[in-house]
Amino acid sequence: MACTVLRVTEADPGPLARAAEVLRRGGLVAFPTETVYGLGANALDAAAVGRIFAAKGRPAHNPVIVHVTGPEAARELVSDWPEAARRLAERFWPGPLTLVLPRRAVVPDLVTAGGPTVALRVPAHPVALGLLRACRLPVAAPSANRSTQLSPTRAEHVLSGMGDRIDLLLDGGPTSGGLESTVLDLTTDPPRLLRPGLVSPAELEAVVGPIARGAEPGQPARSPGQMERHYAPRTPLETVPAPGLGRVRALAGEGRRVGWLTLGEAACPAGVMCVALPADAAGYAAGLYDALHRLDAAGLERIIVDLPPRTDEWLAVHDRLRRAATR
Repeated sequence: MACTVLRVTEADPGPLARAAEVLRRGGLVAFPTETVYGLGANALDAAAVGRIFAAKGRPAHNPVIVHVTGPEAARELVSDWPEAARRLAERFWPGPLTLVLPRRAVVPDLVTAGGPTVALRVPAHPVALGLLRACRLPVAAPSANRSTQLSPTRAEHVLSGMGDRIDLLLDGGPTSGGLESTVLDLTTDPPRLLRPGLVSPAELEAVVGPIARGAEPGQPARSPGQMERHYAPRTPLETVPAPGLGRVRALAGEGRRVGWLTLGEAACPAGVMCVALPADAAGYAAGLYDALHRLDAAGLERIIVDLPPRTDEWLAVHDRLRRAATR
């Protein structure tokens, strides 16, 4: 299929209206959020959601996040809205926090991988919110990339991987956050962090108290981001303690085509493609996927990534690098 690309700004309702009509008739629309670009379909239309899974090559056991306009819209999809959900929504919505709650029967099984819960969030990006308001639907929207591959933070990333599989792309420029949302399961006691993201554990605990970390062993997935290999470039990726200059030089000395993703500026050996990211966690997160897309498109044999510090502010970055690394 030919994908229609519309450049969109908050002040221009025309592209949002066209995209809303595509969603209402069961089509697929890629759009920017404050985290990454999402691939959206009507969350209450099982056939439309099935098109997301087919386009991405996504396994049916991997649930998708549903995007809504606010807490009232979220409550229409859940059978329980605990006090913790109210406080978290008041503090972090709109924003990069996904809450897992008991679902109502109106939510199709494919959205939740057949499980009893649904993952919900309110995006902060004006284009995403404008689209939700224009279509007047909850929108299921995982990242707009092939399954297990790098998430897109620019419209061109979406086009290169999904351009022949979707109906319409809203180009709102590069996303600001760069990593997927934090996911917190509120159906457990204590609440459980299923995926680290741009909202830190400390910020969550300041609102709801202590939280557990990681999915419960042996339980079906309640949110995306649980697969061992995920968010990965096609080029083999290797993480090393910073600075990775020695490993880079060794591979280059063997005649290998090497890319090096550094933590801050570093001297780049001749013949090596180097990309430097900021040494602060927020700046690094914002640029990580874009840097990996550039390295992945360069025809390299190996990408070497310097590991950042192992502190909670870097938790989401470490999670994505671990899942992206070649095994």
